[in-house]
Amino acid sequence: MVDRPSLTALLSQTLVAFTIECDNEFEHRLTEYRVTRGTAGTQSGTWLVSMAMWFNCMRWVSEAPITVGELERRARTSTNLSGMQRWRYIVVEPDPDDTRAKPPVEAMLVRATRRGRVAQKVWHPLVAEIEARWADRWGSAEIDALRERLRAVVTRSTLDLPDCLPIVHHGLWTAGPTRAPFAPRAVGAGGESDLALPVVLARALLMLTIDFEARSKVSLANHADVLRVLEEQPVAIRDLPRRSGVSKEAISMGMGILVKRGLAVVEQNPSGTRGKVARLTSKGVASQSAHSRLLRAVEDEMATRFGRDVINAVRDSLEPLAADSRGSGLFPALEPSPGGWRASVRTAETLPMFPMVLHRGGYPDGS
Repeated sequence: MVDRPSLTALLSQTLVAFTIECDNEFEHRLTEYRVTRGTAGTQSGTWLVSMAMWFNCMRWVSEAPITVGELERRARTSTNLSGMQRWRYIVVEPDPDDTRAKPPVEAMLVRATRRGRVAQKVWHPLVAEIEARWADRWGSAEIDALRERLRAVVTRSTLDLPDCLPIVHHGLWTAGPTRAPFAPRAVGAGGESDLALPVVLARALLMLTIDFEARSKVSLANHADVLRVLEEQPVAIRDLPRRSGVSKEAISMGMGILVKRGLAVVEQNPSGTRGKVARLTSKGVASQSAHSRLLRAVEDEMATRFGRDVINAVRDSLEPLAADSRGSGLFPALEPSPGGWRASVRTAETLPMFPMVLHRGGYPDGS
């Protein structure tokens, strides 16, 4: 197993590719979309967001209001309430029957707007349709086997996990010290035989993340997407998105944390050319190595817990998709729709080694 790709990377790149294909189709079909990138709030339509915002918000709300606390109970994770309201998907307002001067957030009422309900109709069939597209592209038997092998793992979790990766918290933690722990799974809960492919991918990845971040000093997102791609020798900041597969905004957030922790430094290019460079400090080199070892240990422990044959079977299903360290086997899923926003930006050269789900709409590469 040492020479095989990281299970975390295989799960991550597959989930990112599925999400991007779903997002591209959502953009293509959302005829009510009228807001161009960079002008949110100046037009009459809704602002584009990623599939995560379907799973952590729009799947659970309707025209009839529910409390924010109930939304989070249903989704089993939080959403970007202020963003989803600002982007015109939901309305958040006080309960008229609540007489408190300042009700807590969890007591506020949330409901879908008219534009939000239009988006829901677009989203609702998309996951199943993209799954069918993957079955046509890579084989029905192969995709069915991947889903079932992952389901056999995630249904043995003792935690009530959400259907997507949570939006990262302060420090880029997905499951670490800055967020509440996940609730225990109810005794006698069913096997959930109908879990969709992105759900089992996200839950398996989250299981690994919980174990990693319980023992790490750096979040898995920051380790996999930023710390991992740095070296002792200076690397141009502008090259880090290409190396990692995540956006420059995600890199900026991650670098800020690493610099504050003394793991990296950002300085002028010593060659005298324009632009800044980043490099690892001696402490950063040690951290990079230690967290790589920790991730291997966490994956090995999962294999011991669930059976090496079970985890190797999951790898056998994932490896033909994420064919190399760049995830290039998944590139057919990344083809943007003509006129879509991804068609106007640089084509990805690699997929992230961990989804960078930021508050910026929940895109898996931090866009």
